[in-house]
Amino acid sequence: MRGLQDRSIVFSIAAIARVITWVLGTVIVVLSLVPPGGRPETGAPHALEHFTIFWATGFAAGIGWQRKQTLVGFFLILFAGLVEIAQLFVPGRHARWSDFTVDASAAIIGLVLTALPRLVRMDH
Repeated sequence: MRGLQDRSIVFSIAAIARVITWVLGTVIVVLSLVPPGGRPETGAPHALEHFTIFWATGFAAGIGWQRKQTLVGFFLILFAGLVEIAQLFVPGRHARWSDFTVDASAAIIGLVLTALPRLVRMDH
């Protein structure tokens, strides 16, 4: 019975992480595509804002889809690129290579961090 409970908890955590991933992705799209005046200002450096939300998205995605991390990594990089490209069509917004680099890197770092505990267990 304990094994079923453990699997249920893991499934619940993965399901919650998947929802968080989709919510964060939606927030990224909305904040990236609103006109510049509609974007909230946090006072944090621009690159840190980008890093933080993409890191969190990658981390949540890594927990939500643990067995598909390579595929998830591909989609996170694609997502970061598409968000930047979409900004070309919003007056006052700009697509920046530097933003894409920070966004994709942060998402992959978040994703990789979720794999570290499994990789460490494999060595022991």
